[in-house]
Amino acid sequence: MNQPLSEYPRPQLYRESYISLNGEWEYAITKDRTIPKLFDGKIIVPFSPETKLSGVNHILQPDEFLYYKLEFSLPSEFIKDKVILHFTAVDQIAEVYLNDKEVGKHIGGFLPFEFDIKPFLEEKNTLVVRVQDLTDTSYLSRGKQKLKHGGIWYTPQSGIYMPVWLESVNEKYIEDVKFTPDIDKEEIIINIKSKADEAIIHIFGMDRPIDCNKDNHVKVKDMRLWSPEDPYLYFVRIEIEDYDEVTSYFAMRKFSTMKDENGILRLALNNKPLFMKGVLDQGYYKDGLLTPSSYKDYIKDIELVKSLGFNAIRKHIKIEIPRWYFECDKRGIIVWQDFVNGGTTYSQLVITLPLVTNMHRNDHNYKVFGRNNEVGRKEVIQEFKDTINYLYNCPCIGLWTIFNEGWGQFDSKEIYQEMVKLDPTRIYDHASGWHDQKVSDVKSLHVYFRGVRLPREKKRSIILSEFGGLVLPIEGHIIKGNSVYTKFENKEDYLKAYKKMIERDVIKNIPKGLSASIYTQLTDVEEETNGFITFDREIIKIEPKLIKEINDKIHL
Repeated sequence: MNQPLSEYPRPQLYRESYISLNGEWEYAITKDRTIPKLFDGKIIVPFSPETKLSGVNHILQPDEFLYYKLEFSLPSEFIKDKVILHFTAVDQIAEVYLNDKEVGKHIGGFLPFEFDIKPFLEEKNTLVVRVQDLTDTSYLSRGKQKLKHGGIWYTPQSGIYMPVWLESVNEKYIEDVKFTPDIDKEEIIINIKSKADEAIIHIFGMDRPIDCNKDNHVKVKDMRLWSPEDPYLYFVRIEIEDYDEVTSYFAMRKFSTMKDENGILRLALNNKPLFMKGVLDQGYYKDGLLTPSSYKDYIKDIELVKSLGFNAIRKHIKIEIPRWYFECDKRGIIVWQDFVNGGTTYSQLVITLPLVTNMHRNDHNYKVFGRNNEVGRKEVIQEFKDTINYLYNCPCIGLWTIFNEGWGQFDSKEIYQEMVKLDPTRIYDHASGWHDQKVSDVKSLHVYFRGVRLPREKKRSIILSEFGGLVLPIEGHIIKGNSVYTKFENKEDYLKAYKKMIERDVIKNIPKGLSASIYTQLTDVEEETNGFITFDREIIKIEPKLIKEINDKIHL
């Protein structure tokens, strides 16, 4: 059976017990909440019905329900005290049934959830998932999806779009592991969540007993620091005797801000100022939209970023499968991770006009920012916390972006303060682009269609979190023409413009205080043709070494 993305999806907490449920399921689309007796056909999971790879090609409407059905049996030797059904992401509201019994419900399209299905199991099992996707007709988080898509807003998608899988564990299993490196004290802080009292960790070539559910401070002799030049990972094995065994990894590294020899506040890695030069990555694929056809797609994209001379990726308004972060960890790519936006209808006065006027509004005005719904505000704050907890163990993540360009922004000062308590080990951008509330670690600029002018800023590092957007359309690889950004007819003119932009907006501004830059963008996405590579990933528009020669001149 065809099982795309069937490799174990979570290297940060790997165990041998694993069954992939990706592959061919039955599906039905109806306006009835009653589970249908007859289904419409076959769908390939984990591809949304809107995608070519799913085999369906239907855009789910807010008043429609998408049903999935899978029949399966489990070998008796697989079943232990708990059988955990994992959904890596289902967009947007998912209700799960097993053998005609309700297992649980999850709201939110970008984070994983799980259920223990052991109490519902039979010899032969029928799994049904009911999905509703309100896209941009509600306050729920939606990212860049929009029913009336076009320009910077993309084709909406629904349903299961990341791996579905099973694992079976004993009662006293390793529920989670949290690694917090402290290079200043030369130690790694390890916290293992479990109903067991003690675990054994195989670390630094020796077995060491550690207490569960508390911080264990372990000295790291002869520290080897993680960096883009040397992305060293420490791999560990953790056991709870007779109950469970997992493998994981961590890295010794520190992200912070610090003053350089000229007194300019810079972004820093391992207590050394570092200019983070990155590229915006939306994580969209032509045939799978938010889902790659295989994990090789991830590797190709990341290696292209390295070959272009960047040391960072801004993962824009999307959360990836954990394997993507593992590939960045291994290859030394610093990740700026965006939280996913929601809220009701966005006012153009809030999300577009500031690009021209540079006006900043107070984000306690919930109505103006599309955040009047109190339940929605509480839900998204919890999503932000869950995002941090989900990705906490990814060494590559160096910066969290809380809000972008006013999309559903609210109470960013208070949210920033709350997030820092949860994870004080990363840099924060509370408002990428505009509507600056004068908090967090950085003053974040988005500049298009004009040269960059740095503001006066003494208390925060200045970053150019979006700029560029140069367009080189490739005939035969365009969904629509792009009329928003500056367009070029040939490679020579494009390369000259890129070089001029980097010299004018980035290199000349570094002595004045610019500490990082994120170019827009890695790939074309639908109507946006401002990528280094086409949407179908078939054509790299400019030879990477030519871009790298320019990018190599960007440094402190």
